[in-house]
Order: sequence, then C-alpha cells, then structure tokens
Amino acid sequence: MPPKLLLSAIALLGFFTASKLSAAESIKHRFLCCDYTGGQVCIVNTEGNIEWRIEAKEPQDCWLLPNGNILYAYCNGAKEVTLGKKVVWEYVAPEGVEVHSAQPLPEGNVLVVECGTKRLIEVDRMGKIAKEVPLVPGAKVATHGQFRGARKLANGNYLVTYMTDRKVAEVDPSGRVVREQVVPGNPHEVVALKNGNWLVTCGDGHQVLELNAMGDVVWSIGENDLEGNPLRLMAGIQRLPNGNTILCNWLGHGHIGKNPHLYEVTPDKQLVWTYADHQLFKTINQIQVLDEDTPANPSQLER
Repeated sequence: MPPKLLLSAIALLGFFTASKLSAAESIKHRFLCCDYTGGQVCIVNTEGNIEWRIEAKEPQDCWLLPNGNILYAYCNGAKEVTLGKKVVWEYVAPEGVEVHSAQPLPEGNVLVVECGTKRLIEVDRMGKIAKEVPLVPGAKVATHGQFRGARKLANGNYLVTYMTDRKVAEVDPSGRVVREQVVPGNPHEVVALKNGNWLVTCGDGHQVLELNAMGDVVWSIGENDLEGNPLRLMAGIQRLPNGNTILCNWLGHGHIGKNPHLYEVTPDKQLVWTYADHQLFKTINQIQVLDEDTPANPSQLER
C-alpha cells in the first residue's frame, strides 16, 4: 500500500476508534442497586457516587417506587422506606426463612418469594398475607438454594427461578407449573420481556439467555464474549428502552475487586458502559436504572 494511503487508513481507523470510545464515555446512568456482601441498598448518581444509602442484610432486590420510596428485599423480609429512611411498610418472614425477591404490585401489595416455606406470597399494606402460592423445589434442595428472582405477570401467573434445580418456570395462582425451562448454571433472575421472550441470568453458568416461547435461544451472551471483561455470577438484569441490556456481574466466590460490577451491552454484544467502584461496593447483584427515559412505573420495566 502506498504510504499516503496507509497513513489515511491509519487515520481513519483512529477516527472510528476515538468515536467509539467517545460514545461509550458519554453514557452515564443514575441507578438504584443492592450490594449483597456490602450489606447496603444505594442510589448512585451519574458521576458514580452514592447519593443515598441504607444498610440492609444481604439485600437481593430493590425498587424506586413512583411515590419516591424504596422497596427492597433483604435476608429475612422486605421493607419500604422513605428517602428519610423511615420504614412505612415491612414484612418479616418466619424464622429460618430466606427472602431473595420482592416486587411491588399495581394494587399496592408486594410479591415475596420465600425459601424454606417454599411459597410465593402477596403481602398487603398491613403486612398481612393476602395470597399464597405453593412452590415445589427438588426434594433435597436446601433452603438457601431453592429460589431467587420471582415476578408476577400481567396474566396473573408468576415467573420463578428455581436456583439449585437449574430451571425457570411459570406457575399459575394454584402453584401448577404451566411452563418450565431447564437452563445452564443456577439461575438468579427471569424477566418477561415485552416481546414475549424470557430473559434469564444463569448465575455461575456465566451467561445470559433470551428464550422464545418455544424455548429456543434467540439471544445470549457468554462468559468470554466481552473481551477482557468476563462474566462472573450473573445476577440481576435490566433490558433498557433502547434495546441494550444491563448485567449485574456479582463478584463473590473469589472475584471481589477484580472485575466491573455492571456491564451494559448492545444487542450485537458490544460493551458500551461499565461500573466498577470497589471502594464503594463489594458485590452488586440487582439494579434499577433511573435515567429520565426509563419508565418510573415498575410494571413497565423489563427487569
């Protein structure tokens, strides 16, 4: 190649590389998150600093509600608190029971999944159980490994992750399984997308799958698909309005301080944003993005 053409090619490559980096650097998110090992639920501003924080034992799920309060699940229950940290609602699970998910429902109740009692419950504003749905994990599955994420669907059914059983399932209000899907690893979250697909994080399977109604994988991202940024335990997840996906890269099991906590990837698996502050956080396992273009109504979020 003639020298002038070679220089032009190098300059063009540099331009595209700089443009790509500039676009990635321009992405900033404000978000709510759970830090399981750090024992905290926090709002993080667009500069990456904590603007609000509350201590919580092993939190797993969190929501900024339309009224400005924060709902979160912790080791043995769920709480709704004001930004002034006043508890305005709480459910305390029976002794020995673990709670790893809580979802605000449109009528004001809160969906909670319990490991130990093996059930989904809808808890009313008085903290009383309004509805109970039995769940059936494997016979030898210990309490801690029974369930993680759970969500109520618009049709009245529920999506549940059976962690140790390595499957995700849709159950009706009686607890009957109407659809189940075996997945790799130990699933931590299953999200019903607006297109009808299920988005599943596979825990220590180090991958995320999007499955259609037939159970076919229509999109996925694997352990080493993001060069230099391996997927560790895949926990919480959110599909953004622009089609990108936020992945919570839980860094327990020997990875604390070694990788980013959060990845944002495009549909074609390009990494466009990361968050990695190991002074502030140990293991982020759930997120709600709070950008202005992201719906504030929990029922409209794909997470």
